[in-house]
Amino acid sequence: MGGEGDGMAPGPIFASFTLPGERVRVAGTGERRKTLEILEASPERVEPPCPHFGQCGGCALQHWGMEPYLAWKRDRMIGTLARQHIETEVLPIFASPPFSRRRAALHARQGRKDEARLGYKIRNSWDLVDITVCLISDPKITAALPAMRRLAAPLFEHPKSAPTLHVTLTDDGLDIDITGVERKSGGLSADGRMRLAEQAAAGGFARVSMDGEIAYMDQAVPGVRLSGVRVDLPPGAFLQAVPAAESAMVEFVVEAAAGADRIADLFCGVGTFTFALAGVAPVYAADGAAPAIAALNAAVANAPGLKGVTAEARDLVRRPLLAQEMKKLDLVLFDPPRAGAAEQAGEIARSKVSRVIGVSCAPATFARDARTLIDAGFRLERVLPVDQFLWSPHVELVGVFSR
Repeated sequence: MGGEGDGMAPGPIFASFTLPGERVRVAGTGERRKTLEILEASPERVEPPCPHFGQCGGCALQHWGMEPYLAWKRDRMIGTLARQHIETEVLPIFASPPFSRRRAALHARQGRKDEARLGYKIRNSWDLVDITVCLISDPKITAALPAMRRLAAPLFEHPKSAPTLHVTLTDDGLDIDITGVERKSGGLSADGRMRLAEQAAAGGFARVSMDGEIAYMDQAVPGVRLSGVRVDLPPGAFLQAVPAAESAMVEFVVEAAAGADRIADLFCGVGTFTFALAGVAPVYAADGAAPAIAALNAAVANAPGLKGVTAEARDLVRRPLLAQEMKKLDLVLFDPPRAGAAEQAGEIARSKVSRVIGVSCAPATFARDARTLIDAGFRLERVLPVDQFLWSPHVELVGVFSR
């Protein structure tokens, strides 16, 4: 199986929607081929549960049985670490269930005057599938599809607009941040903004924003609870995609942090791990997104029982926490974006910190940063793989280091 979820034959040739051991008939030239017929099916092949599968680009692996699919993801992660000559204890993979994602990015295309087309991009195309169901998303997101089609209708005043609705299910309802509306011509007109707000109110959405600028908000700022602490979210705020996966990662992190005296939570966002860690020891939290830090600080002010949180807006790529600034720390957690934390890992390696927890959505950059820590005397004790993006090739992980 290739890294993007296509079956791979010698050449290499990648055949869409195929599985290891199958014989297939394909069409096309080059490495990427279109599968025309399954001549000999794998015993691991199952009937895809979603009617949009095969056309919708959102899921790649619904045709594979769950057990071998999860084993492949875990083995891929082990192989990625092995390329950096890293061996460690790899725990059973956490598997997110269907209908559990609280975040979705829905693409809109112009449709009728009062209703846009809305869905996921077709595989290898800029066009999209008008979805009617989604087996990965929380049912509350799917139920709001008709209202979101009406919400997107006013967004096509300019022919170059290609809006994406970034939808987050919060404790107060759906929070939607819209990107991709043409801005060079002045953006959405006053009439368009009024129509957008009207549809937001009619759809019962908690908040609608455009590139972070609020276009409509119900009575209160939408929020979520992180380790029991209410956090009011800034528009477009990052959250882990699946609450159950978030809980599994937080539990793993807290267990690994037991006994720490002073902790740093780097790339902390709105506090996914901060509040749980602040139940263990005082925490210094830092992130490059100033609105996220403001939301975290506001939440801390109304969260009794924490052992202390100091939060700072800081670009950890250009200005990583330096080794000398970590003198009083005995545990550092870092949870960077996909590009990883090369600069920050280098500073941690030069520090006297004895324990590190790495959270990653990209095993390749995690392995690179882990190599930096291991070369400085750390040992990667164990790793928890996390399947947060069901039926995709994507896998995440949490790793614990000590020295």
